[in-house]
Amino acid sequence: MIYLTDTHVLIWLAVQSPRLDQKTQDLLANRDNEIYFSAISIFEIAVKQQLTKVDFNVEASAIRRIMIEKGYVELVVNGMHAAFVATMPLLHKDPFDRLLVAQANVEGMTLITADDQVARYPCSILKI
Repeated sequence: MIYLTDTHVLIWLAVQSPRLDQKTQDLLANRDNEIYFSAISIFEIAVKQQLTKVDFNVEASAIRRIMIEKGYVELVVNGMHAAFVATMPLLHKDPFDRLLVAQANVEGMTLITADDQVARYPCSILKI
């Protein structure tokens, strides 16, 4: 399967947080799965780190480096992703999360999230 991590899952994975349950850790470690992280998540981490948001006290460049070193694939943001947002219901107002959902839709990926609002989107989502 092909998965895209949302930003919190990306952070938890990079820092080996106990917030990731064993089942999710096994899924992410399974080499039969393709695991992607989005450039939009790196951007979100950088923005929210500057705003001193509690959950984002990590360095964006360090998270990106760790994920690449672990063999995960970075997904760039393109115009198709951005345009897809206009077709989505306004279930969640966070533009970062909306773009992640759009990317998962356009690319045919399953988005892994712990966010209840994101999980409401009608697409392939794995709610952890």
